[in-house]
Formats: sequence, C-alpha cells, structure tokens
Amino acid sequence: MNIPTIRQIRYFIAVANLGQISRAALELNVSQSAVTTAVKQLEEIVGTPLLARHAGGVALTYEGNIFLDHARRIMAVVEEAVRSPRRLRDDVKGTLRLAMTYTVAGYYIPTYIERFLRVFPGVDLQLTESSRTSIEDGLASGIFDLAVMLTSNIVDQEGITYETLLQSRRRLWLSSNHPLLELPSITLADVAAQPYIMLTVDEASNTAQRYWNRTNYRPHTIFRTSSVEAVRSMVASGMGVTILSDMIYRPWSLDGRRVEVISLADRIPTMDVGLAWATNVEQNTAVSAFREFMHVGEEPDVR
Repeated sequence: MNIPTIRQIRYFIAVANLGQISRAALELNVSQSAVTTAVKQLEEIVGTPLLARHAGGVALTYEGNIFLDHARRIMAVVEEAVRSPRRLRDDVKGTLRLAMTYTVAGYYIPTYIERFLRVFPGVDLQLTESSRTSIEDGLASGIFDLAVMLTSNIVDQEGITYETLLQSRRRLWLSSNHPLLELPSITLADVAAQPYIMLTVDEASNTAQRYWNRTNYRPHTIFRTSSVEAVRSMVASGMGVTILSDMIYRPWSLDGRRVEVISLADRIPTMDVGLAWATNVEQNTAVSAFREFMHVGEEPDVR
C-alpha cells in the first residue's frame, strides 16, 4: 500500500485552502507543475478525486472534504512532534485563563485544547466562552490571560494585541439543486435576488453588512438566526442561500441533505481567527506555551 508523503499532504492542504493551484504554488514557493503532480499522485493513492476543477480554480469534492480534515490533523501531529522536544514540558505550569467566542469554541479550538492538555498536563486551563466585547474588556481588566477569537472583528481596540492564526474564506452556501449552480460565475448581484438566511452569532450579520455596503446590492434576508445548524438545514432544504466561512462549512445538514459551496466572483473578506492578549502585560509560562503551541497547526492564509 502506498503511503502519502508529507509534501503531498501539505500541497493538497494549500490548494484546498486557496482554491487555486497557481496561488497555492505561490504560497508554497514552488512551481505549479510540482503542486499539480503532488495532488494527482495523492488522488491516485487515495483512489478517488479530491478536487473538482472548474474555470475559477478548484473545489473540494465530498471525499476531498473528508480527506482535508484528516490531512490537517496529520500535519498538526507531525509539526507537534517536531516542536514538542524543544520545550521541557514539566517546567510549564500555572494557570491559563482562556476566553473564546462562540464560533471558535464550536468549530476551531476543541482539538487544540485536547492536544495542549496532553502535552502540558501541568497547566490549569480555565475556559470561558463570551462575546467579543466582553473578552476585550476581560483582557484589559486582567480577568482573562489570553483569548482565541475572530480577530477580523477587532477594530482598533486600544490596549489589545493580536495575531492571526487562520484566514478562512467566505463562500456561498446553497442547496444541491439550486439554479445558481448553473451559472458560470455567481456575483453578489445574483445572491441579492435570492432569499437569504442571515447568521447573527459572533457579529456575523454585522460583518456581512460591511461587505454588502460596499456594493449597490443588499441581501434579501428572510430569516435571522444565531444557530449555524439552522442556517445549514434551511440552505440544504432550498429555503435560501447564505455566505459563510469555510471553517464552519459541513457538506451535510442534520437531516442528511447536501449543502453545496461555491466561490463568488466578488471579493469577500476572510474570517480571521487568532490569539489576543493585553498589551504590555507580562505572560506566565503557561500563556507563552499556549501561544507557541497554537502555531503548530497554523495554516496558510486563505484570501
């Protein structure tokens, strides 16, 4: 049985994140042919197409979505194995008061927390889920040591320093038989003509409003909800469409209906996830260890 190489997996992740082989090659600083060959070899090893080619680039197949999740875990484990000997684990002790927003808690951080506690058992990790504003206030007042949050929602917050770990592109979600899938390309003007399901949690509606306001169009919102699963189910059933981040995308609703995803012709800002902390506050070894650890699974930018 052939085993994929780390290079093949890394190139595949870059293509999946960026949606274009040319951009992945630029990000990886290699030739396009090297990326194409690596992905083709990987598909041959797996035994099924992982990417569907189209005029604008590539999109993950159903099997590609499944493989991508495993691929990210593989790379995270490999990088963790390389980095972990550099720190004396037993020397890392103390309390880490970590805050996070809803989307981060549900779709990003759990795997990292599980691995961090396994690597650093001497850390007392205290977790809190809260809103962006409450987290910013908590960091400034010393209630929280560190936060994992949507850094793209931070707006010139004085006294807060942050670094982005992941940029997740936003794409159009629609049902598997939606007529927009027949178009060669889809714009916000096309989306504006459709019923729209608006997610409100973690300021999603405010973010959407900002990029819609840069156009002459507005979404025809028929329902607003804080539930990602409600959005997924309504989109899958054909009630409407939405634009959301790849980080929270799952191809199937809870009732087993397919949700398709496709890039828009318009430029849509990414949803950025990262770490935030109070500026000019000395950090203990537990906080420093967590910040370093979170870079283990850092992925290429998605624009």
